[in-house]
Amino acid sequence: MEVGASDCRRVLITGGAGFVGANLAVALARSHPRWSVISLDNLHRQGSELNLPRLREHGIEFRHGDVRLRSDLMAIEPIDALIECSAEPSALAGRAGDTGYIVGSNLIGAYNCLELARRDGAQVVFLSTSRVYPFGALDRVGYRENETRFELVADQTLPGVSAAGVSESFPLEGARTLYGATKLAAELLVTEYASSFGLPTVIDRCGVIAGPWQMGRVDQGVFTYWAIGHYFGRPLRYIGYGGAGKQVRDVLHVQDLADLIQEQLSDPERWRGVTVNVGGGAANSLSLAETTALCRELTGRQTEVLPAAQERPGDVRIYISDCARLNEISHWRPQRDPQRTLEETVSWISEHERAVERVLG
Repeated sequence: MEVGASDCRRVLITGGAGFVGANLAVALARSHPRWSVISLDNLHRQGSELNLPRLREHGIEFRHGDVRLRSDLMAIEPIDALIECSAEPSALAGRAGDTGYIVGSNLIGAYNCLELARRDGAQVVFLSTSRVYPFGALDRVGYRENETRFELVADQTLPGVSAAGVSESFPLEGARTLYGATKLAAELLVTEYASSFGLPTVIDRCGVIAGPWQMGRVDQGVFTYWAIGHYFGRPLRYIGYGGAGKQVRDVLHVQDLADLIQEQLSDPERWRGVTVNVGGGAANSLSLAETTALCRELTGRQTEVLPAAQERPGDVRIYISDCARLNEISHWRPQRDPQRTLEETVSWISEHERAVERVLG
């Protein structure tokens, strides 16, 4: 379907009541009032139901459906674009023995989404993850330790990594968690569908995304989880790497991600076949220790942070997105720094205190 950015478009967002999906839906509805935005979600993620009033308020059509069921997707009227962000995002998912949901949602679900896109010749924006990069290799990168964090050094022995972070050319051999493995497998499907059926596709390998409306947990959404812990006075732990909280991630505000995806939707041909890292980059990175200091400042509260020296399977000492490839393609840059991201997150927690506490238990 050849349509211009200003024309009426039908955009389906899978995982559309989740943190990322709902924020994307609202951003699109605000910026493009002539577009029809449809959010499909099975409401499996605890707290996703809180987004339903937001979707209705912005005129977004909600479909209760599951990407694992092709019939739920094929029941949707023809679309022009599909944003696939319906994943089970936990790096620990499946380790307890039940692998069916994560494989079904992340891989079979992506396949079903691609079949819908093939039916309609729709553009596909596939939200992948930095977890496609193997954790063993990531923990072999060169680093130094300072007072509050680990830092990447310029001189590296592995390809695809520098002081700027990890690039798309980083080696892919090795284990990467079931989450990362299913997303990488789905990336391969996206690439094959683009080649076989001429679909305009773009793959965004996202780092840590944060901001209002995220129900952060210890295994996913760590910056929001840290803010929630401080706001409600819940004990937190520095897990692994000496238990000092020096492990580092870059953070991207969800609205910055929404800005990029709107650009990608506006020009499918320019973004056709592109795979890029999408993150805050080195300038927007925090260690857990630095996040603790910032959360204490923003909430005015202190909570106990205990050391736990033993690493969890799949943990990584430091990950920062090197977005040089993206920066060559686009003028897009993150506009919201970590302080603003956490400020807005704490403000949202305060405004919805009872609902957040009820959902998180």
